[in-house]
Amino acid sequence: MTNDEELHHIEQVIDRFDTRYPDVPRESIEQVVHSAHRHFANGKVRDFVPLLVERAAREKIRGLVPS
Repeated sequence: MTNDEELHHIEQVIDRFDTRYPDVPRESIEQVVHSAHRHFANGKVRDFVPLLVERAAREKIRGLVPS
């Protein structure tokens, strides 16, 4: 996976969360997803990074959803 493809997938994750969690500001979603993405910055195998980012970010974003 190229860097451009990875970034495209990360943007898709943000878009999905923005749709799935309308009560969470997009800026918050972007911060959480980009933070999770930075966590995997030094990984050698990049193919699964978007999936790992989505899983890690999902838990944090669920915590932002108003009860």
